[in-house]
Amino acid sequence: MRIIDRYLFFEVAKVLAGIVGVLLLITLSMLLLRTLEEVNLGALNTDLVLRFLGFQVLRDLASLLPPAFFLAVLVALGRMARDSELIAVAASGMGPWRIYRGLAFLAVPLAVLTAWLALDVQPWASAQIQRIRLQQSEQVSQIAGLQAGRFYQQEDGRVTLFVGQLDGDRQLRNLFIQDRRGAVIRTVLSDTGLHQLDPQSGDHQIVLLSGRRYDGNPGAADYTIGSFDRYLLRVPARDPATPASRKRSSRPTAELLQSSELADRAELEHRMGGPIAIFCLALVAVPLSATSPRQRATGRMVLAFLTYFGFFNLQRVAEAWMEAGVTPAWLGSLWYQVLILALVYGVLLFDSYWVRRLVRHWVPALGRAPWATAP
Repeated sequence: MRIIDRYLFFEVAKVLAGIVGVLLLITLSMLLLRTLEEVNLGALNTDLVLRFLGFQVLRDLASLLPPAFFLAVLVALGRMARDSELIAVAASGMGPWRIYRGLAFLAVPLAVLTAWLALDVQPWASAQIQRIRLQQSEQVSQIAGLQAGRFYQQEDGRVTLFVGQLDGDRQLRNLFIQDRRGAVIRTVLSDTGLHQLDPQSGDHQIVLLSGRRYDGNPGAADYTIGSFDRYLLRVPARDPATPASRKRSSRPTAELLQSSELADRAELEHRMGGPIAIFCLALVAVPLSATSPRQRATGRMVLAFLTYFGFFNLQRVAEAWMEAGVTPAWLGSLWYQVLILALVYGVLLFDSYWVRRLVRHWVPALGRAPWATAP
């Protein structure tokens, strides 16, 4: 690694570290607000907040590095252009390919890190998040997981429980239960009750004391109303031998490689798109940077802004089209990166030296236009 390569490496790396730090703070703040909202709704225990938040950051870290690298290259090269350092590099006989070489020393390890995060860490973190959510959905088995004034649903929403007050370890007050598991909807009201766990079967048991029961479907006239001294509601625990359905984002990469479904291929290419985007955005960022302090950079900054948002919006569109079968399977979902490269270089072609020379030679009137004047 020569002097210019080391200089480019450290200049971009310093800016990259700052941008990644800012993006992490913004992401962490947004995730913390969402997590606290889930805690407020009773969907997450307070002792799991930091763990849940850490898994969310690990899941999203791979998607932060490509845009951070793109912005870092733009900022670093823009600063070097304002200080006439890029002019000095060009005057030394080193063209744009030398800049690409210097950026490659940072882009290659960053792409390897992004690939590891996207292919290995991201599905693992997503699986841990899904596991925590599954455990919290079954939190009715622990009285510490219940909060007063909250509705809790079990059995895919067929059983709804409301607890008005909590007294002591297992004392429940102002209970409301609606059971839709049978042919007739059953509504049970009670002033007091108990919660316990069957040690043999692991089923959840809600014992209501001295309450009222209403059996009947809405709109029907055959309602049955009765009272009871003791009523037991049993909610079967999920069979541990039956695995919970996994989201596609939490499935291991090796499992996606063996699948032939379009949705699995779209998820796999989504994970592969991050490392590839590091090199694609580097190829785009260098020509989008102004090379001289005299050169107008407004148009290039606007184009860089459009490239940034167009790149990641097209990524979602390409994945959705592939999963829905709109685009052919052989095309995949990574075509948007080639499209962005072609569009950016096509636009910048009109600002190149050879095009301006042809304009001045063949169209003198346009050659004298301000946009056709050499910097």
